[in-house]
Amino acid sequence: MYRIGEFSKLAKTTIKTLRYYDEQGLLVPASVDSETGYRLYSTDQLARLTRIVSYRQAGLSLEEIGRALKGEDLEGILYGRLMELSREQESVNDRMRRIRSLISHLKEEYFMEYQAVTRELPECIVFSKRMVVPDYDAYFSVIPKLGEEVKKHNPELKCVVPEYSFIIYHAGEYREKDIDMEYCEAVDKAGVEFDDVVFKKMESVPAVCVMHKGPYSSLGKAYAYAFKFIEENGFVAADNPRESYIDGIWNKEDESEWLTEVQIPVLRR
Repeated sequence: MYRIGEFSKLAKTTIKTLRYYDEQGLLVPASVDSETGYRLYSTDQLARLTRIVSYRQAGLSLEEIGRALKGEDLEGILYGRLMELSREQESVNDRMRRIRSLISHLKEEYFMEYQAVTRELPECIVFSKRMVVPDYDAYFSVIPKLGEEVKKHNPELKCVVPEYSFIIYHAGEYREKDIDMEYCEAVDKAGVEFDDVVFKKMESVPAVCVMHKGPYSSLGKAYAYAFKFIEENGFVAADNPRESYIDGIWNKEDESEWLTEVQIPVLRR
């Protein structure tokens, strides 16, 4: 039998570690001297200690090691850890791609004003109308009129808070003329449909999002940045782009203060 100091040298581990494994119930001393209180270990315990160290080096938690030593399904525990490490690796790879993308953009003044994030677009009920408008300027007359018509047919209808309105571009790309668009506004419930106005549920989807501050006429730069980010970071566009309007003519007189978020639903390649 070996006292803890001797056993630590034999096992090439620290006394502190042995005490900790004892506290956790992973490697309890073979016996304890009743007179001195010394922990005593046997060479038979070296195999168990080696197994514990092996599992630790593979990344298993102490809780997982304890379950394995008690005879639980080791293969299931290892596969569970493997899946977790795979997710961690993908997360690291994602961050590395983003850093490389940011580094490359440092050399491109054209993109310096933009940043991209990925997040879930919210699930919501919207009223919507699809139409073709000649240009962005048409929005200033078409959209307010649409809102008035919806309110007339649905006087009890309320917008969600915070407000979420957006345009979906069915051409699948940025255009400045003859724009095939669908205006959507999130509301508290479905209402009365009329003419080409419909109510529908929008599912939650992951998206690459880029904030654009300034007039709508320069939104093309935000789209260029967003699609380059998608390409560089292992995504593919999964649906038509959206523009979500945060600040605009209704609350900011100076168009340089207008704030629009370009939202592009995506999937991993």
